[in-house]
Amino acid sequence: MTDRNKIYFASDLHLGSPDWNNSLIRETHFVNWLQSIRGDAAEIYLLGDMFDFWFEYKRAVPKGGVRLLGKLAEFADSGIVIHYFVGNHDLWLRDYFQKELGFRVYYNPLVTDIHGRRFYLHHGDGLGPGDASYKFLKRIFKNRFFQWVFRMTHPDLGIAIASWFSKRSRIHANAGNEKDYGDGEYHAIHARNVLQKNPGIDYFVFGHRHIVKFESIAEGKYHVNLGDWMVHFTYLESTKDEVAIRNFGPPGIAAVNSPSSRKQFRTGAG
Repeated sequence: MTDRNKIYFASDLHLGSPDWNNSLIRETHFVNWLQSIRGDAAEIYLLGDMFDFWFEYKRAVPKGGVRLLGKLAEFADSGIVIHYFVGNHDLWLRDYFQKELGFRVYYNPLVTDIHGRRFYLHHGDGLGPGDASYKFLKRIFKNRFFQWVFRMTHPDLGIAIASWFSKRSRIHANAGNEKDYGDGEYHAIHARNVLQKNPGIDYFVFGHRHIVKFESIAEGKYHVNLGDWMVHFTYLESTKDEVAIRNFGPPGIAAVNSPSSRKQFRTGAG
């Protein structure tokens, strides 16, 4: 076993989508990736939407994801720090991940130092200009009274209703065809605005958009989107020497780690 000296970032697995069989294939593939990094991972940052829907009742949680949660709990028990950022599809976390699994859970952007670089981390929903309708809905979904009303609904009915709405989302309609708006990407706009107040940040890392992106937004400053584990199977890796996007290949195919395949996804910086 090598020294644990690498930091990994991934997002948007959307377990439960589009159906049980396909979700199980992707879950197994993601767990295989986790196993492949077990020997050198010091910390893992999961930037949201690992589930297509997650809502914690007082004594019930949604079915599924046991392979993923079991592997992550095993990692946490072994000393690998698991950071979990709440996304728009798993917005209703309470304390299950912290108490049962030992995760560190974040609802807001986190600024942290990793390998001597400063990172700004968030799922990415509701940041930047535009998207007013979603921002309004998010305020409703985060309202404690609304959550109490939903929690009073029987889990079989509540989860079925929420899953139906989830599967009608933009992600399901555009899976694999998300448009890259270049300089107009609201994450990039948000990053540039944050830089004006906090010029010490080096990397802005988001999920949510389901596109693979590693671009310079200023001298020595980068905007990164992690892609997803529905179409791209990509992740970010940080070492003391570089930060790079890599991919693990589609399910059923061995990990794509040859120099030629890394070149397709990788934009490194020291």
